[in-house]
Amino acid sequence: MNATAAELALAEDIARCIAQGFEQYHQDFATLSRRARDRFQMRDWAGAKTDAVERIELYDVCVSQCRTQLEQRLAGVAPTHALWQAAKARFDVLISGRIDGELYKTFYNTLTRRLFRTHGVDDSIEFMALDIEPSDAITHPVARHVYAVSESRPADAFSRLLADFAFDVPYRHQLRCAAAIAVRLQDDLAHWGAYPVRAIELLQTVFYRERRAYLAGRVFGEHRFSPCVIALVNEGDGIRVEAVLSRRRDVAHLFGVSRSYFQADLPTVGDAVVFLRSILPGKPVDEIYTVLGRAKQGKTERYRTFFTHFQQHENERLVHAEGTPGMVMTVFTLPSYPLVFKLIRDRFAWPKTMSRQDVEEKYALVFNLDRIGRLLDAQPYRYLRFPLSRFSPELLDELINQCSQSVRIEDQDVVISLCYVQRRFRPLNLYLREQGAEATRAAALDYAQAIRDMACNNIFPGDMLLKNFGVSRHGRAVFYDYDELCLVTDCNFRAWPQPRSEEEAMASEPWFHVASNDVFPERFALFMGLPGPLLELVREKHGELFDPAWWQGLQQGFARGEFPDTPPYPRALRVA
Repeated sequence: MNATAAELALAEDIARCIAQGFEQYHQDFATLSRRARDRFQMRDWAGAKTDAVERIELYDVCVSQCRTQLEQRLAGVAPTHALWQAAKARFDVLISGRIDGELYKTFYNTLTRRLFRTHGVDDSIEFMALDIEPSDAITHPVARHVYAVSESRPADAFSRLLADFAFDVPYRHQLRCAAAIAVRLQDDLAHWGAYPVRAIELLQTVFYRERRAYLAGRVFGEHRFSPCVIALVNEGDGIRVEAVLSRRRDVAHLFGVSRSYFQADLPTVGDAVVFLRSILPGKPVDEIYTVLGRAKQGKTERYRTFFTHFQQHENERLVHAEGTPGMVMTVFTLPSYPLVFKLIRDRFAWPKTMSRQDVEEKYALVFNLDRIGRLLDAQPYRYLRFPLSRFSPELLDELINQCSQSVRIEDQDVVISLCYVQRRFRPLNLYLREQGAEATRAAALDYAQAIRDMACNNIFPGDMLLKNFGVSRHGRAVFYDYDELCLVTDCNFRAWPQPRSEEEAMASEPWFHVASNDVFPERFALFMGLPGPLLELVREKHGELFDPAWWQGLQQGFARGEFPDTPPYPRALRVA
């Protein structure tokens, strides 16, 4: 049905309203991102955390505001498909040629889906994710600084570099910092030749996260280049260079899916994403968008790339993910693609006592937390539609019978009303069985370090079983099962009471009262599931985890507003 003249005029108004709504969101996002500079200069870490959460929530706030404006403009007129087809066409014209056109389209789709309560995809009124031009096609160069590096005086270039990235707080020993950068890059890239570093280019935008500022770009040799990130810290008496990262592995980890989002005041996003992809070619575009704080666009890119792959591998079925089945979640995957889909079960096996709402709130909590490289990002998706024929019989049976609150069959499709999508990591319990002695020792220690890192950021995993942790391809342990996660400050860490009689000592159940938030660190070993030698190694290196006093000390520090610093790179990468 063709739109009437009145509908065409209204369609124009709708298209402009949505475009203006996105531009308001983009402007507010930039305002929040710009605060990061002042937070860093003032060492206002609590304010930085507040800004990070506010910026995460901003998208839904702006979508709601725009929806209200749309409803006012419609003035009681029911939105029809014909009207919205016309609005979609006008919107497409309005944003034509813009670098961040795909962000506009995602914002438009969000509003459309909420207004029409779309289940699955309605390509007549939505921009299809599979058709949205991928950011890789952007050729517009992102703003950057370039410095030639002299063979005889390499530190001069880095001194000029630091002068260009000046703050209201001065550098502490700027020349010494410049020399440290030069020495580190010369050492790290010595395998390029006697005169390895010929030039360095950095994005003009500074990246902020937690307590650090980052200058991101790449360093050039005569015939090759490598990523380069310079990490800055503000220690109160001045800013200094703390670390220089020039290996893809280290930079990829800094931009990883287990880290919180950067605050970066980028005038346009797509061109920055393309540049970052050039230095991190193995990192998916969706993860780069997400780590820049554009989580909704990250979801769109993830949907697009997954379903493109899904269509191309039409004979491959969705199956249960490897690992121990969860009591709260059913987890499935496409074996050839590194994602898992997690659905909440209808009923939880004993001893789980939480509700479905509790689980959803835990995942929402993680979305807003400082994940410090140890909590895997979990993106919620609603009303995904898969062909019925693409599920293995065993998986389909479980979804229908155990996840009926999230799953329904429509014609020849399976519609999933809510699932959480995460990058697929190797479950730690399987990893320890498969690897040699050196790798298992390293993984066990990093598992304990992960618990410690989370604790120092007021996060208690609740369930420490190995199956709830995964190992990245670089051997890093991350936590990904959040149904029992809570804040350290919400726990009551206690010493395990000593029995007062033989009857108490022989009792099969605790002879003392245990509250729901009581935690007994001395008993952690029983729930970790580590083999004996690895458990002893963890006790030796991380004995504080088993000491109630250590946890109580953390709580006392949090009450005073003290949060231990957790650097996002190993000590070996710091400059002297």
